[in-house]
Amino acid sequence: MKFTLGINIFILDEQTRNAMSSFWAEHSKTATVDDMMLDSNAAELCQAERPEILGILPSLDGKDVLELGAGIGRFTGVIAEKSQSVVAVDFVENFIEKNRELNGHHQNVEFRRADVTKLDFSRDSFDIVFSNWLLMYLSDEEVHKLFLNILSWLREGGSLFFRESCFHRSGDRPRDSNPSKYRAPCDYSALVQSVQLTAEDGKTFGFELVIQKSIQAYVKLKDNSNQVCWILQKVPLNPSACHGFKTFQEFLDNQQYSRNGILRYEKVFGRNFISTGGKETTEEFTALLKLEAGQKVLDVGAGIGGSAFYMAQTYGASVLGVDLSSNMVSIGMERASEIKDNKVQFEVADATKREYPAAEFDVVYSRDTILHIEDKLALFKRFLKWLKSGGKLLISDYCCNDGDHSEVFKNYVAQRGYHLLSPSNYGKVLTEAGFVNVKAEDRTVQFMDVLNRELEKTEQMKEEFIQEFSEADYNYIVEGWKEKLKRCESGDQRWGLFYAEKAK
Repeated sequence: MKFTLGINIFILDEQTRNAMSSFWAEHSKTATVDDMMLDSNAAELCQAERPEILGILPSLDGKDVLELGAGIGRFTGVIAEKSQSVVAVDFVENFIEKNRELNGHHQNVEFRRADVTKLDFSRDSFDIVFSNWLLMYLSDEEVHKLFLNILSWLREGGSLFFRESCFHRSGDRPRDSNPSKYRAPCDYSALVQSVQLTAEDGKTFGFELVIQKSIQAYVKLKDNSNQVCWILQKVPLNPSACHGFKTFQEFLDNQQYSRNGILRYEKVFGRNFISTGGKETTEEFTALLKLEAGQKVLDVGAGIGGSAFYMAQTYGASVLGVDLSSNMVSIGMERASEIKDNKVQFEVADATKREYPAAEFDVVYSRDTILHIEDKLALFKRFLKWLKSGGKLLISDYCCNDGDHSEVFKNYVAQRGYHLLSPSNYGKVLTEAGFVNVKAEDRTVQFMDVLNRELEKTEQMKEEFIQEFSEADYNYIVEGWKEKLKRCESGDQRWGLFYAEKAK
């Protein structure tokens, strides 16, 4: 199958290449794990993170694997034991030779000393591409081109794993120079999801996110959540199913939840909040859960972390915030770094596809998020599975009435990609999923009261809002809130609060 590339070919940044070559010539003299990880605690970190990383990879059984930035082979040997074949690539001679010394007895490993920006493989050569601490040494243009090449090298359904240091350096080893480029996680997400390949038959491929998360070994041992990894899958793209965008995540990040869009919502809801009522409703709703210190909470649609931070700081809960918007999670991670409370962790993932262990959480919490999910029954069954015996579920969500809806409301729902139920039907689906003690409340009166107060607040700070954002942003918020009120007054739109438990 022949492909055409969806971008222009970029000129490689030779200055970046030379700086990186000099850096690693200095830091690879002994070819040890300390050299690789640039940290005085490298041995303990390596022992902790390796099983964690290997544990989230897709199955390696019978797979052809390309390992980029293989170094001295911290992962090469383990990958070789499970896979059909491994091509281990590194451009540092001392590292690749040490890898050969340690793992050369594996007959299914090919060792290559090469610059990844100049690699050339046939299309559809690999099932998995594994990259660990590589992209931060490349320019944006080089990263873009490498992602495009990887998309070509992977077979359909194949997976890309990559891990990078974000925001700032993590290793404490002294260094005179540092050619690393510490991007925000959303920068990597934008780069990897911007590439696509189109076959001659018109079939187009791109990357779909499976998960983005912090490496927990660094969180536990170094109080550092800025070591971030991604898993993405090569999939056929269907823009017509995602409002003209390649994936639903791209739709969210480029429409309602662009970075500017998120921050203007936060201006209304309050610091760290992007859901109705901000801290006020969060205080009320979380009180219903009777949280205890050390309990584990899954916050689905966590946004930039307002509720998660509140539950961690007020009750001592350990909160995992998951959201499909990389822009949301990037801001959330920035705020977590400011707060310096690692009881809150974030993942970019699709809750309808992400797998967690059974009976993992004491609470599942979600604010105004599940309106995006069509198959709510399947999602609620997943929630039930993830909850411990006696665990609690609390959801607030946009809803509709039980009767007919106006054309204006139907158009609004279609434009946003929402899938709404009435509060009573929402409760019935929770019961069908297996929850007990289900309480489904129509909180539209409260919703309208909050909207009116938020509207008044926004109008009172008009000049400040316009100065911080723009007049168009101000008008978007004000008109949007007025339209919500109209939809509620007409009876089309409702707001529901739902509580349920898993049977003991």
